[in-house]
Amino acid sequence: MFLETFGSAVLGLLLGWAAFHRLAHRLPSRLLVLSTGVAGALFGGFVTHSALGSSGILPNLIGAAVVSAASLSLLLRPAGRLRRRSLTA
Repeated sequence: MFLETFGSAVLGLLLGWAAFHRLAHRLPSRLLVLSTGVAGALFGGFVTHSALGSSGILPNLIGAAVVSAASLSLLLRPAGRLRRRSLTA
């Protein structure tokens, strides 16, 4: 159980770092991105462990990676400026 938790936290930290490194211009602060990655991975690991039981560490890490990536994707901002035009213009 400890190895699953530690692995999920490290995986979330790595995903958060990779996301911030690649998409820094579209993400908020580094601290928020890293903590969201870790929290998402821990939650994903918990949900996967609750659903599948102790079926191994690999399914747990896959579930942690999926939920962490989904959590990080919620932080993305649009790439360009949003232009709002009125209907009369």
